[in-house]
Amino acid sequence: MSVESNSNSIFETRFEFPGQTGFYRGKVRDVYTVGEQLVMVATDRISAFDHILPRPIPCKGQVLNQTAVYFLEATRDIVPNWLLSAPDPNVAVGLHCDPIRVEMVIRGYLSGHAWREYSAGKRILCGVTMPEYLRESDSFPEPIITPATKADEGHDEDISREDILRQGIVSEEDYVQLEVYTRALFQRGTEMAAERGLILVDTKYEFGKKDGKIYLIDEVHTPDSSRYFYAEGYEERQKRGERQQQLSKEFVREWLMSYGFQGLEGQLMPAMPDFFVEQISQRYIELYERITGRYFEYADTDNIEERIRRNILSAIAR
Repeated sequence: MSVESNSNSIFETRFEFPGQTGFYRGKVRDVYTVGEQLVMVATDRISAFDHILPRPIPCKGQVLNQTAVYFLEATRDIVPNWLLSAPDPNVAVGLHCDPIRVEMVIRGYLSGHAWREYSAGKRILCGVTMPEYLRESDSFPEPIITPATKADEGHDEDISREDILRQGIVSEEDYVQLEVYTRALFQRGTEMAAERGLILVDTKYEFGKKDGKIYLIDEVHTPDSSRYFYAEGYEERQKRGERQQQLSKEFVREWLMSYGFQGLEGQLMPAMPDFFVEQISQRYIELYERITGRYFEYADTDNIEERIRRNILSAIAR
């Protein structure tokens, strides 16, 4: 068993636990199956355009894990979720659910992928018609749901509600419930963001089933799954046609695009300099403090490997 790390960062883990029956490495999380439980280790990997960047981002995994835990606890009254405990700053332990192979993406504003499609002349996204004459970062008349198929490797693909049902990926009854949960979660996230001076622009939710029941799984309203604008000055910037101030991972994508990388075949990923890695880390910490109202407490990184291992063993032994 070992943990590959770079100074105070974790790039990947290779644990072996008593009773472990499975292991899966996602873009960011290393996921261990132990009996009926999933153990998710949030590493400091960062991905963009469905590619994992070569350098870890200090504190990113801790921010993601603690932000997700914060919102999972804050939305239990809306939908049951998978979380049982968070025994370590980088770890969440929860129910092992069968994932529903659709990401429920919901957008309140025209930004990111939706804007790139819109600016290319498209007016229909995932079967949803977008109004004419919108500018980047304008709000939609009401939030739109633009699902994506969940890929184990490579790019997730846009898909319409009609194609999801036609292909039998999800039953109509379950899909209707997913839409209800998605809109309610987005409304709660929007309200919580507003209280902190932020606008929740868009986000995605993942769901699973256990014993016939739908659960919210994975992360919720984190910098990796969501985009935020600063509310202060939003209207003025829109009137002046200026770019919105974001608190999200979009600036990483923009930096990559400035070097000609969008994850397409034949494109070379640029090397990230130290100052940019530090800038990303501070952006993640800023979002955690801004959205939760909590001070970020740096976890002990003297022996990350032993800390994580010990805390996981304690949690799964209960």
